[in-house]
Amino acid sequence: MKRTGLLLIGMLVVTGCLTYAWRILPRQESDLYIQENVGAMQEEPEPAEQVIQRESEQGYAYGKLPAEKQELYLEIRDALINFEEDVRLSSCDKAEISDVFQCVLNDHPEIFYVEGYTYTEYTLGEILKKITFTGSYRFKQAEIAEKQKLIDAYTERCLSGMPAYADDYTKVKYIYEYLIHNTEYDAAVGDNQNICSVFIEGRSVCQGYAKATQYLLNKAGVFATLVLGHVVGGEGHAWNLVRIDGEYYYVDTTWGDASYQAVGTSTDYPAEKIPTINYDYLCVPTEQMNLTHTLDNVVELPECSSMAANYYVREGFYFTEWNEEQVERIFHEEYEKGSAYVTLKCVNEDVYRQMQEALIERQEVFRYLDCPEGIVSYSDNEKQYSMSFWL
Repeated sequence: MKRTGLLLIGMLVVTGCLTYAWRILPRQESDLYIQENVGAMQEEPEPAEQVIQRESEQGYAYGKLPAEKQELYLEIRDALINFEEDVRLSSCDKAEISDVFQCVLNDHPEIFYVEGYTYTEYTLGEILKKITFTGSYRFKQAEIAEKQKLIDAYTERCLSGMPAYADDYTKVKYIYEYLIHNTEYDAAVGDNQNICSVFIEGRSVCQGYAKATQYLLNKAGVFATLVLGHVVGGEGHAWNLVRIDGEYYYVDTTWGDASYQAVGTSTDYPAEKIPTINYDYLCVPTEQMNLTHTLDNVVELPECSSMAANYYVREGFYFTEWNEEQVERIFHEEYEKGSAYVTLKCVNEDVYRQMQEALIERQEVFRYLDCPEGIVSYSDNEKQYSMSFWL
């Protein structure tokens, strides 16, 4: 008996973030399920064994799968890249196929044209003998080629502006900032589950931001993979895992593309002074990410414990203890650079409370700020132990 099913990538809109929702259509509701007699007790001849080059795959999710799932991964990957139809899979477990399909997409943002897949079950009586796989595509191959040209042009523009001899941290920071400056958050834009929305439309949601970050970092020679999960409130979300100098960190470009809300801002505060980048989500450890994000990834992710490449540590804005001289130096340097605002980050709640008491409650911040009207605009983030001041 032959039975065909459909699995599509669905879009789930949740408070401005999109993620994957999987749906199997019931047989009675779809003509995609077809029963067909394939022979009373006759088995179909076994196809020739596929020869797949394992060493050609370097994806993070692939490396975390057991050997039998790696074989399935390569079958699905090659079918999607080569637009193959009715590829016999080495697994008959539909849940396993779904998970591994997700792993392939997590590792390969360049496979932007895949919408889902169809599968066909072959049975003898009640015994499932095999499953074949065919990808479902958003675009025809000619359209894919044209979109790839636009993606290549964007990538060239972006990477050509990267500082010469940049180390991995500098590359991550540059791409984080470049995407934020050149992308608008828009849940209504098309193709927002893939890189086309960012590279062609300049508008996207969390999954588009994360896949674009992964794509550009990989092109720049920096390891990055896609991470799926949820954020405070239960909304589905996507971000990235990166590796810098052998250590892993999380990066959330979507949450970096957000202006702080100033406390006590006067109504005529200059719009150009309002920041567009939030650095709280640039190279952060697991402990900090867990304050606002919850992992729901297909494969296991490493514990990120280093702060060496964290933005605030690298830029000198990180406080392991309350230090007035460090505060004075930071404000002086940021005024010299013409910065619009400055963010100070603390190692823990105790240091954060000391900073809050000194700068806000005792109003010592006026010693460092040039504000002749006696008005200070600032925001504080208790979850991230950080305070931002507009200059």
